[in-house]
This record gives sequence, structure tokens and C-alpha cells, in this order.
Amino acid sequence: MSKKIKVHIVGTHGVPAKYGGFETLADFLCQNLANDFDIKVYCNASKYKEKPRSYHGAKLEYLSLDASGVQGIVYDFITYVKSLYTANVILYLSPVGSGFITPLRFLSNTKVIVNHGGLNEWEREKLSPFQKKWAKFNHRIAAKFSTLNIADNILYKKSLQDNFNSDSSVIRYGGDHVTKIDTEDKRFANKYSFVKDKYAVSVSRAQIDNNIHIVLEAFESFQDYKIVLVSNWSISKYGIDLKEKYTNHPNMILLDAIYDKDELDYVRGNAALYIHSHSRCGTAPSLVEAMNLENAIVSFDALTNRETTKNKATYFSTAKELQNVLNNLDDSQIEINKKSMINIASTHYTWSKISSEYREIISKI
Repeated sequence: MSKKIKVHIVGTHGVPAKYGGFETLADFLCQNLANDFDIKVYCNASKYKEKPRSYHGAKLEYLSLDASGVQGIVYDFITYVKSLYTANVILYLSPVGSGFITPLRFLSNTKVIVNHGGLNEWEREKLSPFQKKWAKFNHRIAAKFSTLNIADNILYKKSLQDNFNSDSSVIRYGGDHVTKIDTEDKRFANKYSFVKDKYAVSVSRAQIDNNIHIVLEAFESFQDYKIVLVSNWSISKYGIDLKEKYTNHPNMILLDAIYDKDELDYVRGNAALYIHSHSRCGTAPSLVEAMNLENAIVSFDALTNRETTKNKATYFSTAKELQNVLNNLDDSQIEINKKSMINIASTHYTWSKISSEYREIISKI
């Protein structure tokens, strides 16, 4: 009987997922591929009160370093080098801060798969000029020296080719881990009484390229139903200022970030429609989750969002355009939109499909 391929996942805060899209990806790869491969995930010790040594059959190893910021560079370096001598394949998720370490793979026979995500990180408005140059440099080195590159949408595959002359495979994200929760659920019904009424919902980090200001401006004068906007408002001046400006608006419910999965699914899943306002994302996890929750989707008009929704959603670029969409989107159109979104999601954005695609490339590399 042949030994299992040893796969080490590098570059995340760890599993179980508590942080973002790459962590959720790592989580479901553990759940779906641990029987096929010998998987190890490196974890940020400070994120976990309990520190089990395994997760769905995958091994866990903890480091007392932050996986973000300057410490994140050291965190990635240590885990990457350790993996070079103990793994057959490294799955390196998000090289934005430390992609420069990728050429070290030539010190061993280990294969390196780099997942670049789904956007030109170096174009984010929130980054300083130096951070933009640093991000592009790291993606360039990682794209050139990896064994295989992954992009999460076709447009980013083209970007990697155009910017770095590097080929890549497209593997998206799953979103079917969400759960439709009945409005009468006793855990949440009293806290979120608005779910019995018609409302729109949007979930975003408080950063300018997520365009929260456009959504709130559109709802300033739209009165037919409320917007429920969930964000980590306090992380930026942008978020703090918006929350201060709109907190007492009668047509807006501004909620702090919700980290309990069922609670968030309850708020999202009972909305009449989901407003996806991100302008700089690839296959956005929050978008494919909303699609899997059978939400009608009104999306910011970015090419990546159109690609994710197969041009079947409704789109806007300005507050005025969003207002017009809201004024003209009747219940029958919402139902058609919902059916289109769940059909696309169940075809393209399930973790069984995504895991199968990773299984195939890891086995063949």
C-alpha cells in the first residue's frame, strides 16, 4: 500500500476557521481530503483557546506568532521552511506578505502550490504606496517560482498571465456550509425581530473598497424596506465615521460583526435580498455564501462579481444606480434572481466540487 502524499497548508491562521476565506478553504480541505492525504495545518496559537492536535484527521501544529502583519512574514517563513523538509506538497495560501520565500522550494524536492486569491491585491485603495509595491513584488515572485499557481476566478488567471507571464489553474470557493434557519428559531428571534419583515442585508469589512458608503447613501431616501448592514465598524476611521453618521437613521440597522455562524446565517438567510458591495474581490466567499443561502443578489458592478454570478444578478456602481435598482426590483424579479443564484451556487460553489478539484491537482503535481 503506497504512503499518502504529505500536504502541509501554510499561510493561514489555522483551523477550525475563525478568520477569513483562506481559513475556511483550509477547513473544508481538511474535512474532505484528510482520508486521501496526510494533511498538516499550521495554526496561530493565539487564535485558539483549546489546541487540539488534530482536526477531521488532519494534524495541527501551533506557533506563538501572529499570522498577520510583520510577524506573519516570520510565521510564514518558519512554517514554509519546516514543510520543505517534511512535506511532499505545500499548499501556500495568500502570498501577499511573504511570497518572496517561494524560491526556497529549490532546496528540496517539495512541490509548492500557491493560491493567489482572486484580485490584484496591489491595487487595493486601503494600501499605502509601499504596501502596494510590496504586495505586487510578493505575488510576482510567488507566481514565478511556484510549481503551480491557483487563481479563484478567470479574470485573475488573466491578470497573473498579463502581469507576471505566469499560468494558473482556476479553482473557486465553496459556500454550501451555510444553513437556512427559520425565522422562529428561539436562539435569535427576539434579538433580531426585523427578520419577520422584508429587508435587505449586506456584510462587509469596514474598508473603502467594500463601498459601504454607497449602500448607506442609497438607503438614505429609500423607504420601502430597511438595510441591515453588518460590519466591524471600529477597525477603521472609515467605519467609525459611517456608523456615527447613520446609527440613528430609521431605515438602517447597523450591526457589529457577527462571528457565530448560525447567528450570521439567520440574519443573512431571511433577507429578501443580499447586497454585495465589494469592488475588489475575486470569487468572494461572502457572495457565494449568500448565493447558497438562496438570496437574491444585488451586486456592485465589478467584472469579478459578474463572473461569479454569471451575469444573472442585478448590478450597480453608484448610490443612485442602487436606488434605481431597489425602486424597480419587484417581488417576481427577486424570485427569479433567487432561483438563478441557487442554481449557479449548487453547480459551481460547493465544497465537494472544490475539494475534488484540489484532490486532482495534488495527486497529479
